[in-house]
Amino acid sequence: MVGEKTSSMKIQNYIDGKFLNPIADQWIDNYNPSKGEVYGQIPNSTKEDIELAVTAAKKAFPVWSNTTLNERSEILSKIAKGIFDKLPELAKAESKDNGKPLSLATKIDIPRASSNFQFFADAITQFPSEAHESIGLNAINFTLRQPIGIVGCISPWNLPLYLFTWKIAPALAAGNCVVAKPSEVTPMTAFLLGEICNKAGLPSGVLNIVHGLGQTTGQAIIEHANIKAISFTGGTATGAHIAKTAAPMFKKLSLELGGKNPNIIFADCDYEKMLSTTLRSSFANQGQICLCGSRIFVEENIYERFKKDFIRKVSQLTIGNPFDEDSDIGALVSKNHLEKVKSYIDIVEEEGGKVLYGGEKVIVSGSENGYYLQPTIIEVSNNDCKLNQEEIFGPVVTIMPFKNEEEVLKLANNVKYGLSATLWTNNLNRTMKMSKQLQVGIVWVNTWLMRDLRTPFGGVKASGVGREGGFEALRFFTEPKNVCISYD
Repeated sequence: MVGEKTSSMKIQNYIDGKFLNPIADQWIDNYNPSKGEVYGQIPNSTKEDIELAVTAAKKAFPVWSNTTLNERSEILSKIAKGIFDKLPELAKAESKDNGKPLSLATKIDIPRASSNFQFFADAITQFPSEAHESIGLNAINFTLRQPIGIVGCISPWNLPLYLFTWKIAPALAAGNCVVAKPSEVTPMTAFLLGEICNKAGLPSGVLNIVHGLGQTTGQAIIEHANIKAISFTGGTATGAHIAKTAAPMFKKLSLELGGKNPNIIFADCDYEKMLSTTLRSSFANQGQICLCGSRIFVEENIYERFKKDFIRKVSQLTIGNPFDEDSDIGALVSKNHLEKVKSYIDIVEEEGGKVLYGGEKVIVSGSENGYYLQPTIIEVSNNDCKLNQEEIFGPVVTIMPFKNEEEVLKLANNVKYGLSATLWTNNLNRTMKMSKQLQVGIVWVNTWLMRDLRTPFGGVKASGVGREGGFEALRFFTEPKNVCISYD
């Protein structure tokens, strides 16, 4: 909710290299989900704040777009180092803001944010242009890759700095100026990034970070005439709204949206590796990762064994305050999101399912008002139920047996989403055949969330449009221009 100004900590917008209060002086409460308490305020920025950011970006663009690749690379490398040097501070901020275990933020989120900047610092120096000789016509074609101009980057709350930098780094590397909005639910690390950018020597106005709600700040970004491209990660319904607004304005769009990912387990898998990885792919970050394998399909001849072993493994997970070293499961990101996830558990019986483990809210000593929920396993018999068709985005998975490849392919593909799939088998023919037939953008075989930053990332169907990662991201954030030269 929008709140009155208080004396608690206030996050500010980062515009033109300066930290500024919102022009309309409107503020939003910022919650610590592990405690269920307000610990600060963030701006609820308006069109006027976005206009200020666009003006700063427009002023900075001519110089930034004409810097050498080595200059850009050097600044991005300094930002990467700045993030790494502040790893403990950023990890604590991420954990407090998001509710995820501090160990996860320390080992994964913040190091990956640093790696994102370093990767694109290097990648831009290796980004090739193309040339085509028209033999017999005495002509040569070459393609310029030029920055778009001012681009908008809107990132989600589940992996705050990780995904914020995933968008910003390639946009800056390609020579664009950026107006970026982090999630209003998890704004702290994006706020801290501004000072890191200043210390790294990023010119004023090249990156502008504006905080606020989607319907106000986000809307102002997507409908601004001078913002020529939008890169968005978030829910499918919001993605559809962005497309409806931006497409008639002929903006470039990259939309990384929801997922309802199948985890397909055959009897010939490496069982122990599969079991430990499935535990992680089900409940990492409280299941609040778009790539989590939330629909688990198990070959029927190992189904009962898997069910027993999986319940045992899940029951051993520790739910606790994110700052406790032994916590495996932290708090969900907000009270509203906790209630949304719990609402799916409440309809299990009417959907024909059965809760095998979990499903209850948890009170954590010392954090009694926090948003905690048991990791939950639900057995279903029908893939058409809401539990298997709708994105729950929490520590909830369904399990279901299957008989053969043909059946499980139908089950896996019979959903509106198509982001990723995990396949557990040691049969090479099956691997090749099913990887081709699964209707997703990413297939992991005998692993999960093993990411090479050079590879394309994104989904099909309602999971999005376009690809991020590697040269795919640099292609998105540039416009190709062909030049044809005829000679005698």
